[in-house]
Amino acid sequence: MRCESDGALCLVPHPHLTRPERLTGWIHSVETAGTVDGPGVRFVLFTAGCPLRCLYCHNPDSQHMKEGHQVSIERVLDEIASYADMLKRMHGGLTISGGEPLVQPEFTAAILRGAKELGLHTALDTSGYLGARASGTLLFDVDLVLLDIKHIDPNVYSRLTGVELQPTLDFARHLDALGKPMWIRYVLVPGLTDQPDAVEKLADFVASLGSVERVDVLPFHKMGEFKWFARDLRYQLADVQPPTPEATEAVRTIFRSRGLFVD
Repeated sequence: MRCESDGALCLVPHPHLTRPERLTGWIHSVETAGTVDGPGVRFVLFTAGCPLRCLYCHNPDSQHMKEGHQVSIERVLDEIASYADMLKRMHGGLTISGGEPLVQPEFTAAILRGAKELGLHTALDTSGYLGARASGTLLFDVDLVLLDIKHIDPNVYSRLTGVELQPTLDFARHLDALGKPMWIRYVLVPGLTDQPDAVEKLADFVASLGSVERVDVLPFHKMGEFKWFARDLRYQLADVQPPTPEATEAVRTIFRSRGLFVD
């Protein structure tokens, strides 16, 4: 359960799960009944720390690792274990999101291993920029990768995120070579990521990856805008409105035209 007073975790030891590891990690928050971060009902662990500076980031308070809560592997796995039976009944599992989970690869790998020992389906939600940090051991315990490809043009990608695109494309190809199931996520931002030519180029790339199971086109929203102002950060998309349903469907149609399943 969550401590509503400060957002920290209130964790009760699980009698059947012990962990000798003393590794700790930094987390932003948890969601115990997520329905949009993988199949079924998910326990979503949001880690703290991210190298990207996305213009539309809805959790700018997760960008710096040590602004999160420091917790041990044992405490996190005890919390996950308390929901394990429910997650299995609801055909769900654990999703590690962020921030960016691969900022803390050892911590992320240990949580994934513990989740697999609990018999849970696991998903890694990542930008792929730090994909080189995802060891074979870490990926062995990942059943599904939710890969966020924010744009296919390197220049636009850099403007959107502050980092290079190529590591994400390399990671996608690496996952495909491993046969690792992927869901591709694409945030649709009017004026930034809605150019038909760019979407078609991205759709071609995604269609070349045989292990992609689906594409999620996610309409831009401004629910995290208040966090930018609360932190005295300049929010460059203050005047941008969410895309219309028609514009969103047009982008989904482009992906479908490549034979991809789009939700």
